[in-house]
Amino acid sequence: MYEMDQMKEKVILVGVNVGSEEETEGSLDELAELARTAGAEVAGRLIQARDSIHPGTYIGSGKLLELKELLWETDATGIICDDELTSAQLGNLESELSCKVIDRTLLILDIFAARAASGEGKIQVELAQLRYRASRLSGLGKSLSRLGGGIGTRGPGEKKLEMDRRLIRERISRLKKDLKDVEKHRELIRTQRKQSGLKVAALVGYTSAGKSSIENALTDAGVLEDAMLFSTLDTTTRSLVLDGTQEILITDTVGFIRKLPHHLVEAFKSTLEEAKYADIIIHVVDASNPRMDEQMHVVYDTLRQLGAEGKPVITLFNKQDKMDHEVRVRDFQAEYTIPCSAKTGQGLEELRQALLEIIRRDQVYIERLYDFAEAGNIQLIRSRGQLISEEYVPDGIEVKAYVPMEIYPLLNK
Repeated sequence: MYEMDQMKEKVILVGVNVGSEEETEGSLDELAELARTAGAEVAGRLIQARDSIHPGTYIGSGKLLELKELLWETDATGIICDDELTSAQLGNLESELSCKVIDRTLLILDIFAARAASGEGKIQVELAQLRYRASRLSGLGKSLSRLGGGIGTRGPGEKKLEMDRRLIRERISRLKKDLKDVEKHRELIRTQRKQSGLKVAALVGYTSAGKSSIENALTDAGVLEDAMLFSTLDTTTRSLVLDGTQEILITDTVGFIRKLPHHLVEAFKSTLEEAKYADIIIHVVDASNPRMDEQMHVVYDTLRQLGAEGKPVITLFNKQDKMDHEVRVRDFQAEYTIPCSAKTGQGLEELRQALLEIIRRDQVYIERLYDFAEAGNIQLIRSRGQLISEEYVPDGIEVKAYVPMEIYPLLNK
């Protein structure tokens, strides 16, 4: 059990513009949200336009002097860089500035460490942190040994930094073994779901788009809802009955974000793969966010990396309650686009209908009269299909049902 002491720190955000100024500003706006989520106060920001990131100090020497003055003027305790830094960049910046230096990856890892609740989540976060720190021991050593607690030191924290590389490798090996066991359990659950014939819809979306709120509104899941980024990390799966008899499983996934650290993608692979193995993707979009289009692009790009393409997609333009008027934007990668609000319930009935229509594509409607000796067929329909009605008549049992195509031949023998 690791202590997670939270320090209120003042930080300067630092970014390098190697392309679009607007994109860099947007990325820094997001970095500011991440910093506030981690418990820091943003005291200022600095952006340098360059052809490429400086290999030694992230920003050039002139901007370094400007950054020193800004730190002094604002009385900030550290800086947060908008990209993942190398060990050399971390060490050089720390030496030049004499303050704590955090990069975007370490900041996100810190938030994940604070939010992980389940055993699996804690293993994934610690594994990602150790992989990150193992390659940067020389760069992180001074920074994190000087300041106990605060951003970037939650989770494994200083305790891990006292280990040498051999001990860290051994710990990583043990964590990977533990994670393998968790993945086997998750794979077993997926197999059981497949055998039951239940369809699975995965909620995906940019962090803070409202996935947990949608799941709660549909299923009363009781998942934490929070305006902060990455308010929930642990996957939850709940049952939803669509039209009285047709059941589907709704599963939540961790929120996506631009520049998602590869350490996290690797560590959270089993969780993120819920989208890969789902039958339907429900893409939740924050329609009130001015950077909605960029966020949608990040989500689809992440889904492609996970191999979760080629599935039916329903896009929910959520948070309509925050808009002056309804925003109905077309998503050309989705089969259905639905304006909705988890808060007011707008669009949720339309979502249920869309889910039902997609499920019906793989089902066959049957009306049959079975002999009493064939009652086992009805049990098969109950377990794998949707039994609408059954009536006992003198000649047998009259059945109306929707059944999956794969079991349809078994019911006609």
